[in-house]
Amino acid sequence: MEQLTKIPQHISIIMDGNGRWARLRGKNRVEGHVEGVQSIREVLRAASDLGVRYLSFYAFSEENWGRPEPEVSFLMELFAESMLKEKDELTANGVRLRILGNRARLSAKLNAMIDAVESATAGGSRITMILFISYSGRWDILQASAKLAARLSADPAYVPTAEDLGAQLVTAGIPDPDLLIRTSGEQRLSNYMLWQCAYTEFVFTDTLWPDFRKEALLDALQQYAARDRRYGKIKAE
Repeated sequence: MEQLTKIPQHISIIMDGNGRWARLRGKNRVEGHVEGVQSIREVLRAASDLGVRYLSFYAFSEENWGRPEPEVSFLMELFAESMLKEKDELTANGVRLRILGNRARLSAKLNAMIDAVESATAGGSRITMILFISYSGRWDILQASAKLAARLSADPAYVPTAEDLGAQLVTAGIPDPDLLIRTSGEQRLSNYMLWQCAYTEFVFTDTLWPDFRKEALLDALQQYAARDRRYGKIKAE
């Protein structure tokens, strides 16, 4: 493989295909989710070694609450167990963990664990890993708009800007994704970071998420390196 010429500051991944991966192997869907955690570990390690500063994962959307209750309960336990299990290794490897989304829908137990792990890894300066849990792009824009509306109500002369709204999103302080990867052959955003992905480069791969490892990441980065990002402007001659 050719040497990479451009490394994104922020890579985001829509992890798709856990259920199909399990079904193809005659396994229960939850076994696909378990194997998917290993993909997160390996992609995190590879991204950190490459110098990526932010790596985010769409782990659980607000729409996912509509899945069968046993699967939702399993996923919530998997999130809790994985964070607890990985906390020391994340800290030792300079990884800062952030959990973003509508946390009001999460249990008190899971929220307490999130607070503890975020606090323990807060000093991580090598890479920031972000898990979006109970998240939707529309919810994010609505909650940010409500904050701006409250400010406008207090000061009718105030004129909101795009930067003002961005500062109220849950991703405030985090650069917008340079590259978004979606696995399993699906080619849509699925209500994910709708505002933040305005100029993000997309790479879609047929690889199911549990099979997505370092080589698949490097292939996506090769595609990204070949892109010409102009942000609506004309390339200088």
